[in-house]
Amino acid sequence: MALLFRGYFATAFRGNFMKTSKGLPTNGVFQFLRYFLDAVNTFDPTHIICCWDMGSKTFRTELYDRYKANRDAPPKELIPQFELVKEVVAAFNIPNIGLENYEADDCIGTLARAYQIEHDVLILTGDLDMLQLVDEQIQVAIMRKGIGNYELFDHMNFLEKRGILPEQIIDFKGLTGDSADNYPGVKGIGEKTALKLLQEYKTVDNIIININQLTKGIQSKINTNLDMLHLSRELAAIKCDIPITCELDTAVWSYDRIKVEEKFTELEFRNLDQYLA
Repeated sequence: MALLFRGYFATAFRGNFMKTSKGLPTNGVFQFLRYFLDAVNTFDPTHIICCWDMGSKTFRTELYDRYKANRDAPPKELIPQFELVKEVVAAFNIPNIGLENYEADDCIGTLARAYQIEHDVLILTGDLDMLQLVDEQIQVAIMRKGIGNYELFDHMNFLEKRGILPEQIIDFKGLTGDSADNYPGVKGIGEKTALKLLQEYKTVDNIIININQLTKGIQSKINTNLDMLHLSRELAAIKCDIPITCELDTAVWSYDRIKVEEKFTELEFRNLDQYLA
C-alpha cells in the first residue's frame, strides 16, 4: 500500500492523475507497476507475494487510539485504485495477502519467518520499520527516491549501516517514537541518544535495570514516559505469528503475458510492455 501511495503522489503533484476514457483514475497503479516491474527485473525472484493493509483500524489502534491519527484521508482519486491495483497484481498470478485487524507488515513478517526456514527471502518496501525483520535468510530492500534506487540490508551489513542490530530496532522505536505512525516514545530522547543507549546497554530492559547509571535528565525522561515507552515498543513490533499462510506453489513468478497485456489495454496503459519479460 505504501508503494501505491508513493506512486500516486509521485505523479499527482504535477496534476497528472491519468484517467481512462471512462474516467477511472489510474496514476497510482501505473507508477506502482513501474516500481514493481523494475524490482522484478533487478532482483529476479522465483516467487512473489504482495501484502496489503486491510483498512485503517487494527489491533494497534485499539492499543493506542492516536496511532496514525495524524494522517489525512486518502485523496478521492486514489480511493478507486485500492482495489484496482489488486486486480492488476492478480493478473500477474500473484497472491494478494491481507488480514483484517493487522497491517501488511504483520503479514510480511509472518510469511518471511515461515519461508526463511528453507528459503532466502527478500522484502521490498519503502518502510524502514521492516528492518527489524533482517535475518540470516531475510534481506530487506528499501526503495529510495526514484525508480531503481534500492538500499539492500542483510545480516552482514546491518550493524555497519545502522549502528545497531535488527532485533534492537523495536527498542529503538520505543525510545524515539515514530512521527509517521504518531506515537511519541520517550519525549526528549532523539535518535542519537537512543542509538548511544542501545549500543551500551543493548536493550530497553537493560537500560531500565541500569537507569541509575544514566544522567539525571535521561532518567527523568524515561521515568516520566515509562508507560509510553513500553506501549511504543508494542506498537513498533511487527507480529510474526498472525493466522495467515500462503503456499509457495501459488506464488511462483510465472504469468500469462496475454492476460497481463489485456489488463494493460483495459486500463489504457502504454509503455509498460517493455518491462515484461
